[in-house]
Amino acid sequence: MKNSASYQKPDTLKSVWQIINTFIPYVGVWILLVYSLSVSLWLTAFLLIIAAGLLVRLFIIFHDCGHGSFFKSYKANRYIGMLFGILAFTPFDKWHSLHGKHHATVGNLDKRGDGDVWTMTKEEYLASSKKRRLYYRVYRNPVVMFGIGSLYVFLIQNRLTKEWMTQKQKNNVYVTNIALVMLFAGMSVAIGFFTYLILQLIILYLAGMAGLWLFYLQHQYEDVSWVRSDDWNYTKLALEGSSFVKFPKLLQWFSGNIGFHHIHHINARIPNYNLPKCYAENKIFREVKPVTFRSSLKTLRLRLWDEKLQKLIGFQDI
Repeated sequence: MKNSASYQKPDTLKSVWQIINTFIPYVGVWILLVYSLSVSLWLTAFLLIIAAGLLVRLFIIFHDCGHGSFFKSYKANRYIGMLFGILAFTPFDKWHSLHGKHHATVGNLDKRGDGDVWTMTKEEYLASSKKRRLYYRVYRNPVVMFGIGSLYVFLIQNRLTKEWMTQKQKNNVYVTNIALVMLFAGMSVAIGFFTYLILQLIILYLAGMAGLWLFYLQHQYEDVSWVRSDDWNYTKLALEGSSFVKFPKLLQWFSGNIGFHHIHHINARIPNYNLPKCYAENKIFREVKPVTFRSSLKTLRLRLWDEKLQKLIGFQDI
């Protein structure tokens, strides 16, 4: 296996090109969307899907910038990350603070709750009150998690500050919110209040569902491993607690190679465009069983971690 550090050096030309081939098409699709409303609603629907896909890709660039992997320059990572965070309705500092904790605790049963999908153990669930069980069941329902959750996270949760946040993180939330108000006002003047509102909500809803689905699959799948702190090892759990989601080439492009998530957790400083090469050149990464679209659908029934069986199970299994 090659040292993962050999893949983490950002290529400025590749980074700039990725911004060009994502941001410019996103703006272009928005322009086409406005004109398509007077041509065909079928065309509008198609363009909305493309716009949502491009927004997911913009979010991956935002994600890489937060890891400091997209550019060599700290300022370049921060400015591009904050700009794309505004487009994705996500404050840069708040999100990456939680995401950093997620990377430091992935697969650790004793440190759940920071930047991950809420997962109870079978024992915790059985010991909970009826009210808490019901709340957990509602939370883990796919319609709620992906249908309602996509708008809740990006429209409400990302707008709020928390007591644990630093003043810098709180200020970043305020700046992001102000920028979104200005964006809303400017677009309302340009194309109309209700036109912008409806188009933006649909794009955000579709992109949010896709993004949450991707995030869910990264650590909620049939062969995932979770352990207690005494048995936790960063490298081992990066490989065994993070998935390799095998996408067709087109979806791999729109998702910014995030399917190579086991490699990303080994070394978060690897830019997304270097992940396929790292996968191809290292046998250890190719030995990880891929999660396909068909097998991913089965994960929806997996809701609880059974510590005795060492696997995720469904409610029906208890």
